[in-house]
Amino acid sequence: MLSHTALSALSQGRWRPEGSVILFPGAFSSLFHLTSGLEKKKMEGLPDAAAFAAKLKNTLIQYHSIEDDKWRVAKKTKDVTIWRKPSEEFNGYLFKAQGAIDDSVNSVIDHIRPGPCRLDWDSLMTSMDILEHFEENCCVIRYTTAGQLWNIISPREFVDFSYTVGYEEGLLSCGLSVDWSEKRPEFIRGYNHPCGWFCVRHKDNPHQSLLTGYIQTDLRGMIPQSAVDTAMASTLVNFYGDLQKALQKA
Repeated sequence: MLSHTALSALSQGRWRPEGSVILFPGAFSSLFHLTSGLEKKKMEGLPDAAAFAAKLKNTLIQYHSIEDDKWRVAKKTKDVTIWRKPSEEFNGYLFKAQGAIDDSVNSVIDHIRPGPCRLDWDSLMTSMDILEHFEENCCVIRYTTAGQLWNIISPREFVDFSYTVGYEEGLLSCGLSVDWSEKRPEFIRGYNHPCGWFCVRHKDNPHQSLLTGYIQTDLRGMIPQSAVDTAMASTLVNFYGDLQKALQKA
């Protein structure tokens, strides 16, 4: 489980990055659209935020229970395997990534969930700020990503609801894009359907953690789906490599 200090820092807003330009949104939007078969919810207080977070968590647990034969390998390296299957949320793929990380569960999730250290190591993320905090480790973030494939995929902006919670003997950090009226013309607004990272102690090596992620991102804009698929599989492999290097330096 997360330490009391870490949970307090997240819920009280003491993880706001200094000098951030954007928001991974000011006045909190009252309406969120939750996909994956979940109905729309108004976030006018903690009870709604808590219910929204619980449904998001349950959606990720459902993904985590999908049978192995439903997945097709998209990319495989010595340390990481990426699978995919057609998404039920949009005309794209749900990607599954899995690999071992040489560090503790808490350290891994501390580097993944919204916070200043994420910008220090994630080569794809260019800026991020936490806009609103709720109890139970919920927050709203806005972040930007760099261009990919020689800028065939131009920089994107995302506004996500993020939730970190204990799961079995480890942790789950999950998120979902939400509607936010403020848009900037220099960015295309992408949309993350329910996504998240499960991190548990590796059963075969007590010094490692097993990190499993589920990602289904609609980048939007005028780009071929084949380019999106190629970029996503490679980006996820790079994510593991960048994360491991950051943890070794920490």
